[in-house]
Amino acid sequence: MTAHQPMTATVAGTGAEPGTGTEAAAPVPVPAAGSTPPAGAAVRPVEALLLVDLQTAFVAGDEAVPDAARVLDRSRDLLARARAAGALVVHLQNDGAPGTADEPYTPGWRLRLPVVPGPRETVVRKTEDDGFDGTPLGALLADAGVEALALCGLLSEMCVSATARTALARGFRVVLPHDAHATYDIPAAPGISESVPAAQSSRAAEWALGDEAEIVARAAEVAFTAAPPGA
Repeated sequence: MTAHQPMTATVAGTGAEPGTGTEAAAPVPVPAAGSTPPAGAAVRPVEALLLVDLQTAFVAGDEAVPDAARVLDRSRDLLARARAAGALVVHLQNDGAPGTADEPYTPGWRLRLPVVPGPRETVVRKTEDDGFDGTPLGALLADAGVEALALCGLLSEMCVSATARTALARGFRVVLPHDAHATYDIPAAPGISESVPAAQSSRAAEWALGDEAEIVARAAEVAFTAAPPGA
């Protein structure tokens, strides 16, 4: 996936070759009102975390999204706390077309954050923007008794948005932390518009999800819990 390449991806698997990241966090603006919870409102815990396409091609090197360091930092925090709470963790990994930056088994395809495979953590590979499309993601969430989930990752207006929309359509409660997703700058289009900064595109993607999605300012506001016993 790149800013100009539609997300592609479809079968579940654990073929990820995770890496590590040591980038420092960067400050991030707080989103304006709209679909955000009222100030001071507690965010109810969620039972699952979806990490969307945090792959080397998009978060490292010259082709990384502008806010890659910040998104990785916040995603690491979310991942650690989800694991500690016993929540379900799903790493979505895009299988790009031959010759693209995320072509399977190339360095750019590898997941940047470590995966600890087990009954509560897995990798789901995909070939479409929507992480539910042609994958077992829906069944994984249902089998784990998940009713609410949080998302983080890339790209805000593409795979994050598409996956969030389907989750909402399927009746899941969706929490999206503003500082834990990102995208690329939108280049200028002659006769249409000047370039659009990535931060504005990410915010517009949040707004377009409507009032059903819970947009919170900081990943630190997201709380996790295990699915109810017997689920």
